[in-house]
This record gives sequence, structure tokens and C-alpha cells, in this order.
Amino acid sequence: MTAWSDRLLNDDRFKIFTGTANPTLAASICKHLDVEVGKAKLGRFSDGEIHFQILENVRGADVFVVQPCHYPVDNHLLELLLMIDAFKRASAWRITAVLPYYCYARQDRKDKPRVPISAKLVADLLETAGASRALTLDLHAPQIQGYFDVPVDHLFASPVLVEYFRHKDLPNLTVVSPDAGGVERARFFAKKLGVPLAIVDKRRVDIDVSEVMNLIGDIRGRSALIVDDIIDTAGTLVKTAEALLNEGATQVFAACTHAVLSGPAVERIANSQIKEVVATDSVPLSEAGRLMGKITVLSVAELLARGIRSIHEETSISELFI
Repeated sequence: MTAWSDRLLNDDRFKIFTGTANPTLAASICKHLDVEVGKAKLGRFSDGEIHFQILENVRGADVFVVQPCHYPVDNHLLELLLMIDAFKRASAWRITAVLPYYCYARQDRKDKPRVPISAKLVADLLETAGASRALTLDLHAPQIQGYFDVPVDHLFASPVLVEYFRHKDLPNLTVVSPDAGGVERARFFAKKLGVPLAIVDKRRVDIDVSEVMNLIGDIRGRSALIVDDIIDTAGTLVKTAEALLNEGATQVFAACTHAVLSGPAVERIANSQIKEVVATDSVPLSEAGRLMGKITVLSVAELLARGIRSIHEETSISELFI
């Protein structure tokens, strides 16, 4: 047991709670910090309404609520809001919403007439519920941090994923961004791995529907690693892989932080020529995803634990912003 975890273990004011979204990740975070998951009861009334009760004293405590808001998104988000409200009314000193996956992040601006800026609304809801700050992981749009009027610590899973592929030592590797928006993320991978970067020019024709247009960079005779933050329906991923193979890539791998895998995603990946998809446990992998055999899951529990520790101890967290 480390010296800093000793301090946390003996600190009655430090508490971590979880909703139903990813209790396994929360338990893993607590294991790294040598603390117990907070005692609470979360259930539902017969009509489906959420019922939550804290089962221990949190007055004056520094509370962290771990709840990624993946499918069913609205249920998990409302759970989080009700939990935060309960801690506020129980006189917690500070409440940090730990969102390994931030929902509605893809609706971060008015890109069409008469649409909401949903990511901003979620930030407002969290603050109104009583969140004192937020800890997030690989936001789809980094500017979402600016939607909050409370501090936001934005961590990146890139070091965890990069380390995996560094040890995999793929021959003649090129890192590929599946769209222009992900170039910065892919550039970080390419720089850390010391390999070239390529970019796919993608045009989205409808919600969850995209068309691969052009490849910028040379991929012929090389291994390709597609890097993205979210794999949702996997349509973009599979089309990008097909385009790379058509351009002469020898094999295709993929890496992402959030394996949402909704709709036909698992079937698409299973039927594709992608060798392996590497993701984190920011959201739990579906049973179909686990059974497919093409997906490797890496844990970000230690990364999040370090972020939580730094927030609680009021020490610098900047070393994790890489």
C-alpha cells in the first residue's frame, strides 16, 4: 500500500460512490485508492422512477460520483443528477461528477438550423443538480470544458492505448485519423509511436451515416492503426478500414476510448477485415462485444484514480493531461 493511499484510507472525508452505469470500473478505481465504494441504495419504483438513498454520513465529505452516461443514456444521466442532488442535500462539502463517458458530446454546436446544443444543456444540468466540478475522459469536443462554470479536469486515455501498441510493435505502422476532427488525437499517437500519420477525408451525409472520400497520406504496404475517441455504430470505422485496405494497407487495427457499440456495431466489426479493436473500460463492453473476440479492453481505472487523488489532495493534475 502506497503512502498516498494510506492517507486516503484514513480520511473519513474522502468518499467514492457509483451508480449502475459501470460499477465494475468504480470498484477498480476504489481498489487502486484502497478505499471502499460508498454505501448507497439505488432502485426503482414500480412505475420506473429512480429511487436513491445514501446509507452513510457524507456531511462535510469530498464526494466523487462515478457514472459514465452510456446506453441507456437518459437513465444513467438522470441517475447521476439525482445522486448529486442527494449529496448536496446531505451537506457534502464538494461533489465531483466523474464522467468517463460524457453523453450528448456530439451535439456540441448548432451545425444545422433549429437544433439544440445538448452538450451545454448537460453541463447546465450537472451544475444545477449541485456538481462542484467534473472529471472527464476524452471528450468528443474539448471545448465542452468551456460549457461549465465549475472546474473541469479533462483526462486522456491515449497513454494507456499508446503503451499497448508500443509493445505490440506492428511492422511499418501508420496511424490514421478517420476524420479531420480527430487529427490532433491521431497526431499524438503517431508522435509517441514514432510513425507516420495519415488522414481520411470523411463527409457525413446523415446522422450515424458517413461516406469515406479521400485518403491523405501513403498507406500502401503498411499496417494501419485507426484512432478515434468513440466507436458507436462502427459505420465510419468499417468504411475507413475498407478504404485503407483498398489503398494497399496490409492490415488494419483500431483504437478508441469509448466502445459504445450500439446498433449493428458488433456485427459490422465481426464481419470486417479489422484485425483487432482496442478500447478502454470507460463504458462496459456488451456481452456480444465480449463474445466476438476481436475487442481488447484496457483499464483506465488507475488513470482516473490518480485524477481523483489529485483533486482530493489539491495537488497538480497537469501531468495526467497528456
